[in-house]
Amino acid sequence: MKQKFDKWDTRYMEMAEHIATWSNCLRPERHVGAVAVYDKRVICMAYNGAPVGVKSCKERGGCMRQKLNIASGTQSERCYSVHSEQALVCNAAKQGLSLDGSTVYCTHQPCVVCLKLLINAGVARVIYKNEYPDEFAREIAAELGFEMVKIN
Repeated sequence: MKQKFDKWDTRYMEMAEHIATWSNCLRPERHVGAVAVYDKRVICMAYNGAPVGVKSCKERGGCMRQKLNIASGTQSERCYSVHSEQALVCNAAKQGLSLDGSTVYCTHQPCVVCLKLLINAGVARVIYKNEYPDEFAREIAAELGFEMVKIN
C-alpha cells in the first residue's frame, strides 16, 4: 500500500533538505539533514559534520573515505563526521528535549547505528527521501514494526 503524505510532511522534508546544506562534508551527495517534529512543532534539527573542535575534511583538504576507497554504507566509523541523526539526538539531549513520540524527517535513510539511536530515544517514525545502502537498518525496522518510510 502506498504511503500518504500531507503538506506538513513535505514542509518538514524541505526543512531537512535546507538544513543539509549546512553540512561540511566534501561530498554534496552526502549532505544530510534531520528535523525532529512533535505535534506539528519542530523540536530539534541537525546536519552531518565534524564534531565540535575536530577539523572537517574541507579543513583537512580531502575526504578520508575517498582516499581509502571505502564503500558507502560501510565503516561509518572511518569518517570525521557525525551523522545528522546522531547529532540530532545529541542536540536534543544537550537542550533537555525529549524525542519521545516524535517523527524525524531525514534527507537520507538512517544507517543501522542511527536507527537504533532514534528508536532508543523514543522516536515514533522516520520519514526519509533518499536511499542509503544499509539493508540491515531496513531489516531491524521491519522486525520491530518501526515506521521508516520513503517520501517522494
